[in-house]
Amino acid sequence: MRHKKLKGKLGLSSSHRSSLLANLSISLITHKKIETTFTKAKEVRKHVEKLITIAKENNLHAQREVQKVIRNKKASKVLFEEISPKYLERNGGYTRIVKTGFRKGDAASLAVIEFVE
Repeated sequence: MRHKKLKGKLGLSSSHRSSLLANLSISLITHKKIETTFTKAKEVRKHVEKLITIAKENNLHAQREVQKVIRNKKASKVLFEEISPKYLERNGGYTRIVKTGFRKGDAASLAVIEFVE
């Protein structure tokens, strides 16, 4: 049972949150490394790792499932052709989060999220 297992809401509405996660996922997939707040990095990690696991199947259904979430053909192509083949033998743990300090303006905890080599 998954009682009391809350998803990270990030203080946003559901549509804003899904757009934010999709955009951060696209940025991570295309640039291989992004800097964001620690909380957002933890949420993006969940999102991207599920996408990579789906992309490892590399069939039409997997492509459509990924397109449903990220809605960017360039990022989808990079995910299927460059990223998912690297992790065929690996079961999860495709990303790494490294804390980098605090933002000057509001002292938010910053982190870099990147793909594990």
